[in-house]
Amino acid sequence: MKKVMFISSTGGHLSELLELNDLFKLYDSIIVTEKTKSNLYLKDKYKKVYYLVYGTKSHLFTYLFKFTFNVFKSLYLFLKERPDVVVTTGAHTAVSMCYIAKLFRKKVIFIETLANRNTKTLSGKLVYPIADYFLVQWESMLELYPKAIYMGFIF
Repeated sequence: MKKVMFISSTGGHLSELLELNDLFKLYDSIIVTEKTKSNLYLKDKYKKVYYLVYGTKSHLFTYLFKFTFNVFKSLYLFLKERPDVVVTTGAHTAVSMCYIAKLFRKKVIFIETLANRNTKTLSGKLVYPIADYFLVQWESMLELYPKAIYMGFIF
């Protein structure tokens, strides 16, 4: 059975990721997100859940330390779980995991957020060059990401 790591930052990106719930049952699934009070329930609902440190770019100084820590923790989680595929809805938390997956020649599937209809996200810009499949939820996004696949809305 394929092992798939589903990763996103918390909030709207996680809400989008959780819409893929039906896929979680088809694979040996791992969920990775940032640890916040609002998503601690995931440990009770899913078999394999890991948390990264929550941080926002609005607190840049501490964010740099948290981001660096998360990069190393992501590497640890990747080596521990050895997923065949990494699926993400973004954002910053997931970018390093995508690059780690590519480093180990694993598949990367990036789903650009529904929130952006006419502009690229930073995580989208960073992952687009390495993604095996880059999916967009708005047809208009194909102009910005010519190699993307239009999939329609997750919700």
